[in-house]
Amino acid sequence: MDSEQHYFSHPSAVIDKGATIGKGTKIWHFCHVMPTAILGEDCSLGQNVFVANGVKLGRNVKVQNNVSIYTGVICEDDTFLGPSMVFTNVINPRSAVIRKNEYKETIVEKGASIGANATIVCGNKLGRYCFIGAGTVITKDVPAYALMVGNPGRQIGWISQHGQRLHFDQNGMATCSESGVRYKLDGDQVELAG
Repeated sequence: MDSEQHYFSHPSAVIDKGATIGKGTKIWHFCHVMPTAILGEDCSLGQNVFVANGVKLGRNVKVQNNVSIYTGVICEDDTFLGPSMVFTNVINPRSAVIRKNEYKETIVEKGASIGANATIVCGNKLGRYCFIGAGTVITKDVPAYALMVGNPGRQIGWISQHGQRLHFDQNGMATCSESGVRYKLDGDQVELAG
């Protein structure tokens, strides 16, 4: 980090003029950030990350090696993108058909984690603090706090903000084994209790 720059970028990174990069962000080897991308404060881009025009990353977004974040993707604060996970931005791509005006928006809400080699099909919303297991393929919206695995992704349970499985009692209450925070299950939605 030089005296004029409020973020760190490795000399091999390409940061196009116009990109907005928040204070304390670290951009590592062989990354490319396009001109209208917005990166919040304290983000980390691992080796070989591509951030397209129009992408918005909130504060403290952690992007692991070999991830491409395409136009239409919005990652809110505290999200985690695992190594080599994949976003798409067109439903029916064809080499000979230009569909740049058909990009679909994908929203990764606050605190969500996406595991290594997962694929997120565009046009879906990943709810707050959901956890997408390694290799999972997401083809529909994911509820907040949901634990998803498989291809296509299916929900196998619920997970806390600290990443621990939640086990609900007959009253729909659960306690995170790590933090002690209580959660309430109401129908098919989980929220913090109180």
